[in-house]
Amino acid sequence: MENFDVAVIGAGAAGMMCAAVAGQRGLRVVLIDHATRLAEKIRISGGGRCNFTNRDAGPANYLSDNPRFCRSALARYTPQDFVALVKRHRIAFHEKHKGQLFCDASSEQIIDMLVAECEAGRVQWRRPVQVHEVRRGASFSISTSAGEIEARALVVATGGLSIPKIGATDFAYALARQFGLEIVEPRPALVPLTFTTSGWDPFAALSGLALEASVSTGAGKSRGEFLEDLLLTHRGLSGPAILQISSFWSLGQPLNIDLLPAFDAVEWLLAAKPGSKKQLVTQLSEKLPGRLAETWAQVHGVTPQTRLADLPDRQIRALGEGLNRWTITPAGTEGWRKAEVTGGGVSTSELSSASLEAKRVPGLHFIGEAVDVTGWLGGYNFQWAWASAVAAAQALAERQ
Repeated sequence: MENFDVAVIGAGAAGMMCAAVAGQRGLRVVLIDHATRLAEKIRISGGGRCNFTNRDAGPANYLSDNPRFCRSALARYTPQDFVALVKRHRIAFHEKHKGQLFCDASSEQIIDMLVAECEAGRVQWRRPVQVHEVRRGASFSISTSAGEIEARALVVATGGLSIPKIGATDFAYALARQFGLEIVEPRPALVPLTFTTSGWDPFAALSGLALEASVSTGAGKSRGEFLEDLLLTHRGLSGPAILQISSFWSLGQPLNIDLLPAFDAVEWLLAAKPGSKKQLVTQLSEKLPGRLAETWAQVHGVTPQTRLADLPDRQIRALGEGLNRWTITPAGTEGWRKAEVTGGGVSTSELSSASLEAKRVPGLHFIGEAVDVTGWLGGYNFQWAWASAVAAAQALAERQ
């Protein structure tokens, strides 16, 4: 039987960060993980360069049943704090787009940094190790494939269900339920959206085509809107705009897409009509990719050869209004295999926002993606991992 102050289950971004900070504050920490390859989600993120935070990360960039829950942790460990750590390890990085920070070289540098931080905290590693059972008495008893481990506190950092091929499991949710904690139903987030075959047939041939668009859905506090690149696929829509809006979308809700943001398509087309010898497709191609212009005309019953001047104003209005207000209802998502993160998770109503500790189970903490806090695309979910991990570690150290 091995004894520790803290056992952390899950050696991903949040788990390693928590173990490192707790260890460096004098706690005896063991870090347990089932994977043969360490931190695969960090490794593949950002195209292999790890979008490790966003300079502008704040509470407004996160979704949760309790939107205020993330405020405390994010305020106490900011993007600037993590950037300082990256600089201390002399990792070169750059800002790519809208505050997104990436390694110049490789995401492996972030993994190596976290491992070095764990070593500095004298963290003990147990991997690859399976956890068979967790029991709670005076302390937590963790039965593993490598033997029994006792710990005064237990931190669960096993993430969610996204990308099962790299080892995602429902461990956090099963353990939370074991201790009677409420779960907000997990759902794929930051995920491409799909449409019925019949409804998408005209656009399927445009797979690979991208353009900037404004996409919105929902209403009131649940409304989301993003101006980003939109990508058409064989089965539906993807690209940053769709990944972002997918976290706000629910089954049955329509998407509202403006293919010509900040531009009045009706006014433009009507103004161009008098005396025009251009075909409609030629006119549309001034603002849209050619293939999309042709498909858009055909979907609205106009042959490619039809001249703009030959169309009645009402048909032109319908074409133009559709470009600015294309309303389309997805049939579903590409699911867990394509979702970048998990929406939902351990309910924030069960946890302290200051320590991420379960209110009804002293000593049990949930951090990172396992919790019902979901960030936007662009480094926000990593920042939540770092911030929630540090919040839990600091609380544990203060209690020793």
